[in-house]
Amino acid sequence: MSAVDDAHVPNAPDSITSGASEPADRIGPYRILQILGQGGMGLVYIAEQTEPVRRRVALKIIKAGMDTREVVARFGAERQALAVMEHPNIAKVLDAGTTDDGRPYFVMELVKGLPITEYCDAHKLGTRERLALFVHVCEAVQHAHHKGVIHRDLKPSNVLVMEQDGAPVPKVIDFGIAKALSQPLTEHTLVTQVGQAIGTAAYMSPEQASPAGLDVDTRTDIYSLGVMLYELLVGRLPIDPGDMGLALFMVRLASREANPTTPSAKLSDMGLEAHTVSAQRRTDIRGLRGELKGDIDWIVMKALEPDRAHRYETAHGFATDIQRFLNNEPIVARPPTARYRMAKFARRHRSAVVAGGLVVASLMVGLAAAGIELVHARRAEASALREAQTAREVSSFVTGLFKVSDPSEARGNSVTAREILDRGAQRIRTELATEPQVQARLMRTMGTVYRSLGLYAQAQPLLEDALASHRKLLDAGDPQLTESALELARLAQQQGRFAVAESLFRATLAVSEHRAVPDRLETVMILTGLGGMFVTQKRFAQAESLLTRAVDLRTTSKAPDDADFARLLRNLGSAYLAHGHYAEAEPVLERALSMFTSVVGIDHPDVGRTLSNLGIVHYQLGRYADAEGYYRRAEENLVKSLGPDHPNIASININLGEIAWHSGRLAEAQSRLEKALEILHKVVVANHPSIGTAEFDLGNVVRDAGRAREAEVHYQRALAIREAGDGAKASAVAEVITEYAKLLRQMGRGADAAKLEARVPPIAAAK
Repeated sequence: MSAVDDAHVPNAPDSITSGASEPADRIGPYRILQILGQGGMGLVYIAEQTEPVRRRVALKIIKAGMDTREVVARFGAERQALAVMEHPNIAKVLDAGTTDDGRPYFVMELVKGLPITEYCDAHKLGTRERLALFVHVCEAVQHAHHKGVIHRDLKPSNVLVMEQDGAPVPKVIDFGIAKALSQPLTEHTLVTQVGQAIGTAAYMSPEQASPAGLDVDTRTDIYSLGVMLYELLVGRLPIDPGDMGLALFMVRLASREANPTTPSAKLSDMGLEAHTVSAQRRTDIRGLRGELKGDIDWIVMKALEPDRAHRYETAHGFATDIQRFLNNEPIVARPPTARYRMAKFARRHRSAVVAGGLVVASLMVGLAAAGIELVHARRAEASALREAQTAREVSSFVTGLFKVSDPSEARGNSVTAREILDRGAQRIRTELATEPQVQARLMRTMGTVYRSLGLYAQAQPLLEDALASHRKLLDAGDPQLTESALELARLAQQQGRFAVAESLFRATLAVSEHRAVPDRLETVMILTGLGGMFVTQKRFAQAESLLTRAVDLRTTSKAPDDADFARLLRNLGSAYLAHGHYAEAEPVLERALSMFTSVVGIDHPDVGRTLSNLGIVHYQLGRYADAEGYYRRAEENLVKSLGPDHPNIASININLGEIAWHSGRLAEAQSRLEKALEILHKVVVANHPSIGTAEFDLGNVVRDAGRAREAEVHYQRALAIREAGDGAKASAVAEVITEYAKLLRQMGRGADAAKLEARVPPIAAAK
């Protein structure tokens, strides 16, 4: 598996894992593939229908031993409930039947998605995007209510979001405890035992928690929707049973004494967690609180009314009020004061209001213009003077670093650039303590140089302190603050601290996109960094989306070709490459190489990095001789420009090690891979993906050299790193297991091999 700079290309499909407690080969006409999940009464499998059409489906069946009259009645209710519904946001029922031993099952469309809260956080959806998605959920619930079915267990895990044509589509699933409004859903009686609440406590309505649990209507689902929306907006439940214990929670809920705070108030009580929640919504705490305070608070709290008579009457009414907010119209949840309605009118008819306001304002402009221009001129002059003074002091400090005042200090030897850099890093904190602007600028500059040299440990404290200082000294939208945040994000990415990097990238992107006059090139720079990181993390679809958007923005800006544009193209080429789209990758990388050569020269490290990625194109197409030529050219460039111990040299050594292995040159392959690990252990975190790749490749090499015990150690290290970083079901994990199992069989440990392969059933089945 070759390295794309610091990223790596998967070359096996994602695998699936079975944890079924009731393995079965076939149920009716359906071939069972793996277990998808299980609840209190049923198991859900991924199955393959073979006739009359071939497709993958979800098959739900009652657990063995659970087929009591009550459970069978509930299961029949769910099956019938789904059968009467036809809505794009409700999972479709496709078939139903009974097994040979009398257990009912039904088949529904396979929804390949995430719970709605996880999807929104993973994709960093903003507040308005979350609300727009939630409207579809409400309309799906309204359809169920229209068909006479109350869900009674609405929660994020029962609302999965999948993507169709690049757009998120929510699907409501699991009507397992649905209750009929009018017609019977099954010929059996569905009875709720006295004192037994049906549903999930955190999302349950007060009437569901009451001992008289049968007295529920459609408004019980409205309450559950309100809890879900609350969690979507602030990442917390309005009231968490875990905070007080389930028993006390149920008592308070049933007695209607559970009075949650508004979403905006909850955000204020969340401490440091509020920063993470805000970043996941592409804003900061102040911005998110401003979005929630007012209409959204009113909408959510109306849905969460303990007295159902005061909630929204219907799910459609709930959805309509959200849509009113999105359209800048007055909502019904809020008292309709004249001032409120006027504000909404002004937002909806902004151009007309502005035009009218201009007529009035023009009468005053003449009086105010001179004073305003004078203020602006003085501010601009002060800013220019401050910037000029900072530049002079920066220049003076840097110039001083190159002076060796004591002839004995050099002792006849030349002073290296690294020595000058280290000297500056030591002096900067003491000599510039009274000049925080200059100090912050220089710390960022020196941190950037250390980062470029691959000296990440030296770069980190400088860049962190520079960002902290700029946050204290500058406004949120200041370009200097943005650049400091981006430099720290780039460093965190290269170190493998991806969560930190993504948070910084997202925060700067939110600021850039909300400027009164957006800076296209700044936005392009941020998208380039974030998209490049997603390539490293194998989040290829997101990477391609961000980088394609960046290329479009850059092209429309009509800026001349430069290194930033070439770097963007290389990142896009890497995304195509990592996704296996080699035909798309090659011309983009060739264009990037040509641009780099033209604007920065043949010896620049970006030329070497691009040569390396072009080598991967040829490697993946099996043209090893061509790939090796590109890799060696890249190595020559990067050693000359970055030195022999840079992380990019580690990636080149991994790639050349793989080539040598394929060519049967095992000693050379081992030397290359051990050199890569030596470099990586110095500069990246211990579980960095590149280390996992080098350990895996080294396992292959020493296994083929006949050193089985040594190979096993490398495979175990690679497996641990990939499981921690990619998850147990990832293709990269399956790749290691496949080769490790081969080794175990060679060692005569077939039982250990089979046990290992059982973690990835498709691999075991293929043996």
